[in-house]
Parts: sequence; C-alpha cells; structure tokens
Amino acid sequence: MSDYGTPPPPPPAPGYNQPTAGGTPPPNYLVWAILSTIFCCLPFGIASIVFAAQVNGKYASGDVAGAQASSEKAKRFAIIAAIVGVVVNGIYFAFVLPNLNK
Repeated sequence: MSDYGTPPPPPPAPGYNQPTAGGTPPPNYLVWAILSTIFCCLPFGIASIVFAAQVNGKYASGDVAGAQASSEKAKRFAIIAAIVGVVVNGIYFAFVLPNLNK
C-alpha cells in the first residue's frame, strides 16, 4: 500500500526527544554528595544530593546549561559539607573529648 495522499507526520515539538549537544553530560557528583551527607554535614549534603540528582535529567531534556549549573552546585555543596564536617569534628575533639573524664 502506498502513502500517497496521506498528510506527513507533524514535526516533533521543540526540545522533545531532540538529541542533546555532543559529548558527555557534566559529572553529577552523586557519590561525593552521599558520602558528605553520611560522614560530614547532613543539611549541606542533602542539598548536594538534590542538585546531583537534577544533572542527568536536565541534560537528557536538552538543558545543558542547567545541567552544568546543577553539577557545579552539587560540587559546591559537597565541598561545603566536607569543610563544615571537618571543622565541627575538630572542635568536638579539641574541646569536648578532653573534658569527658573531669
């Protein structure tokens, strides 16, 4: 059977199932986010996990700039969580542990 006389299919909506920019997606830093949440600082670690979870979805939908921004935010919050965790643990070991036996 031929397709003579049938209308052509409509073009896809802009941004829907369109190939993304070439290359690999930006790193999502999910492992760093989870580790900084468990071992360092819970509030900043959770923020890092939220932004890390957004990276692949934004990249898949074609929002490369948004994926890069979420990647940078996930990295920044993971670093902040690690620094806060080290500082708080340092204060704890410096002031609390020596006074436990008194």
